[in-house]
This record gives sequence, C-alpha cells and structure tokens, in this order.
Amino acid sequence: MFVKAALVKEDLHDGKRLIEALDKANFKVQAALWFYLADSDEWRLYISSPFVEKEGPRKSYNFIQKILARLAPPSSFSLTDITVLSPSSNLVKLMRVAVRTGPGISGIRFTRNVINNTLIEDAYIYRIV
Repeated sequence: MFVKAALVKEDLHDGKRLIEALDKANFKVQAALWFYLADSDEWRLYISSPFVEKEGPRKSYNFIQKILARLAPPSSFSLTDITVLSPSSNLVKLMRVAVRTGPGISGIRFTRNVINNTLIEDAYIYRIV
C-alpha cells in the first residue's frame, strides 16, 4: 500500500512566514503553494515572482536563501524544498484558471482536482494572483 508523504503543520506555518518575509522584502510573490509531486512522493514549495523573470532563478534562490536564513525560529524546510517559477510558467497559469486568492495569504487545500485535463494530486495554496 502506498503512503503519501505528509505535509505537516510546521511546513504550512513556516511557508506562510517565508511568504510574509518575502512580501516585506518586496520580492512580489504572485503565487505561492505547496505542490505534491506524486512521481517523487515529495512536497515542493513553489514561489512565483516577476523577480524570477527579471533576475533569473539563481538570483531568486540567493534572495530567498537570505530571507530563509533570517527566519526565527529557523524554518522546518530548506532551500532544497523550494522551486522558483516565472509568473508565466505553465503551472502558475494552470492553477490561476481554477483559483485566485487576491494579494493576501490564504490557506486553501486543493486535492484531487482536474484543471484543463491535468490532475492536481494535492496542493496547499497561499496565494495565486
């Protein structure tokens, strides 16, 4: 029997703290969500920002790492659990079809939904604008 990796309360809380810190640092997070990858049985925190398009992934990861390092208490996850995306990425565009949260931080569980013939196994959405 297959048991899916769990997304724990600490990850949800720390993800919110990271998004709040990125907002304060003017990173302009347009989409942020935990996304379950069934093939590798892992959760990834996807963060989408115009910064990624403008400055590239490497500078984006460096920026996020600096913010992560300042979080107190330290986050329950690390930079290796994060993927940066352009706001025009296919996943962000796909999710935007089904969910728009506005600029605040939400907590929407999005499980076993199909959008444009694409199965979204599981996600926890903070923001999609």
